[in-house]
Amino acid sequence: MSNRMAIVLAAGKGTRMKSNLYKVLHPVCGLPMVEHVIRAVKRSNVKQIISIVGHGAEQVKEVLGDRSQYALQEEQLGTGHAVRQAAPLLANQAGSTLVICGDTPLLTSDTLTQLFEQHERADARATILTAEVEDSTGYGRIVRTTSGEVCKIVEHKDAKPEELAIKEINTGTYVFDNQLLFTMLEKVTNDNAQGEYYLPDVIELLKEAGEKVVACVMQDNAEALGVNDRVALAQATEMMSQRINEQHMRNGVTLVQPQSIYIEADVTIGADTFIEPGVILKGSTCIGAGCIIGANSEIVASQIADNVQITQSVIEYSSVQSGTTIGPFAHVRPNSHLGQRVHIGNFVEVKNSQVGNDTKAGHLTYIGDSDLGQGINVGCGTIFVNYDGKHKHRSTVGDQAFIGCNANIVSPVRIGERSFIAAGTTVTQDVPAESLAISRISQQNIPNYWQKFSKK
Repeated sequence: MSNRMAIVLAAGKGTRMKSNLYKVLHPVCGLPMVEHVIRAVKRSNVKQIISIVGHGAEQVKEVLGDRSQYALQEEQLGTGHAVRQAAPLLANQAGSTLVICGDTPLLTSDTLTQLFEQHERADARATILTAEVEDSTGYGRIVRTTSGEVCKIVEHKDAKPEELAIKEINTGTYVFDNQLLFTMLEKVTNDNAQGEYYLPDVIELLKEAGEKVVACVMQDNAEALGVNDRVALAQATEMMSQRINEQHMRNGVTLVQPQSIYIEADVTIGADTFIEPGVILKGSTCIGAGCIIGANSEIVASQIADNVQITQSVIEYSSVQSGTTIGPFAHVRPNSHLGQRVHIGNFVEVKNSQVGNDTKAGHLTYIGDSDLGQGINVGCGTIFVNYDGKHKHRSTVGDQAFIGCNANIVSPVRIGERSFIAAGTTVTQDVPAESLAISRISQQNIPNYWQKFSKK
């Protein structure tokens, strides 16, 4: 295996996206397009990556960090000009260099590895990644000799009738002999209608010099999709989503109506988990084995342990331990941590709180900025009153406490172990362990009130 390098073309503004966001940073299944490309490139045993940046350079660097070196293309003068910007970093090195566009998120490491391997086996000076398609309109055609050797690339507008019938197209991804690539780039001119320097011209120069050029036909044409507008972005997302979902199913996850389930690229799911239609799983979410994720639930960047059941609920940036049940219609907000066998029922909201093992809040409750121990019963309509208009405050509830319905816990207070909060109580002071807190107004019954009311 030769020394493998890569140049990622990521300098185009992407005017057809009609967006303030730099084109290669538009997300596909939760990751910027260029992130998908960099991951595939690195998995194909590339040791050095140069990203060509222009518009939005700092944003791209923020995403890719030290996984890539960078070269700036200040003026957008074509793909050949873009590759030439990497010369100070690469030109003198021996080996093979992949040139790939940063807006091709569907290309896989398997395809790129195959491209490198065919290039090395053939001892070629350039290898073009091609695809065979039914409709080749608008694409550059791969013209071969009768022996199958690549003769040239003909652009659609320049093709003769017999060339227009060719179904093998140029995908815009190549592997070159590195030193020869930069030698030939010096000979590329901008003598064309657009006044730009085109990378495919290197292929023609290599053929004129008698160098060997071959083509590698990709197995899955869908990988060749380049994203230039929102329509293509949606197509790429749909195809990537199908790929992700199929992989989870092959790993032992049941997806009911997988076409309706959206799972982002960094999500992990354990075997025998059952996911119903309409579920959305985002970010670095990790779901354990044997879980049930009910229809229309959304989980964002959260850690879900084994045997958890979630029904029509939203969980964000939180963790849930084994045996816990959530929902329906619950909202677990960021920085919440639910222990084992916890029950968070319908219309319960938890925010920035710890909830201990076996604690239950069945319905219509808000638990905010609180630390709840184990085995606590939180009655219907309980509110942890955590905000005074300027600052948030935190409360603590001890193990095995009982909080009656419609209680208000005005933070900051401490409620002791095995204590009781009577229904309708507003707690404004600490409650000692094993005691009863009650703060109701004494009940009064006024006789004959209906007669008075009916005369009003």
